[in-house]
Amino acid sequence: MDLLRLFAANLLPIFLIAAVGAVVAATLRLDARPLSLVTFHVFSPALVFTLIVHSTLDGAEVARMAGFATVAMGVPGLLALAYARAARLTRERTAALLLVVMFANAGNFGLSLVSLAFGPAALAHAAIYFATMVALTFTAGVVVASLGRADARTALAGVLRVPTVYAVVLALLMKAAGAVLPGPVDRSVGLLADAAIPAMLVVLGMQLHRNGRLRPEPGLAPALAFRLLAGPAAAVAVAPVFGLDGPARQAGIVQSAVPTAVVTTVLADAYGLEPSFVTQAVMVSTLLSPLTLTPLLAWLGAA
Repeated sequence: MDLLRLFAANLLPIFLIAAVGAVVAATLRLDARPLSLVTFHVFSPALVFTLIVHSTLDGAEVARMAGFATVAMGVPGLLALAYARAARLTRERTAALLLVVMFANAGNFGLSLVSLAFGPAALAHAAIYFATMVALTFTAGVVVASLGRADARTALAGVLRVPTVYAVVLALLMKAAGAVLPGPVDRSVGLLADAAIPAMLVVLGMQLHRNGRLRPEPGLAPALAFRLLAGPAAAVAVAPVFGLDGPARQAGIVQSAVPTAVVTTVLADAYGLEPSFVTQAVMVSTLLSPLTLTPLLAWLGAA
């Protein structure tokens, strides 16, 4: 009964708002791209900036979470790579598997879940994880998607096009200098930040609707196991190494346990990496995630 309560309080709202996005996309035949772009370029940077500027996080805490996120992403990736070689998967399937396993939906899904389950203190740490994941998606993700053919300039250019990265840097500089935004500007940024999580969930629903129906996909089970089981297991093991405890530990482990990021379908399409496999991984991991996340929330002490 307690697990059911946790699901209803923390996960069901995410799926209900995502369902609104799916219904809107289906009935009004709207494309998710415009809202997705506004969320990516405006709402998400505002949210990350606000969380860092108004938090008590110092530079060491930011560095620990960024390092943790990098390792927590890399460990399941290495496990998936070892499996791919043992199973003699093709290069295309191997790259697709790595995308599915390494890059979690730390924005749309993760920030929303951390906010509902653990509140503002954990959300500030989750924002650092999200910003790190975004930067890695457009560097390591590009390299993985291109099967090692992407050069350093291409990867760097990808990071330089991510507004959230600039939001993190600006927020950290302001905190170091003890600077504050003028009142009207701060309130405006705060209002934009408040729109981020609802917009992310609506976009998630619209994107899932666009991706189509569920259908059998060979080799999907190992990918789901690495994403939904190995991801959080690696995070639990790595957290003490980076000295994470309290809200930071809760945020880091949850962010490492969420389903596959929708942006992986974009990379799969762009590089011809079995987009059907990646799309199904996104959809099925999202639908199955309550089965793994609900007991994890209970273990982490969610309210």
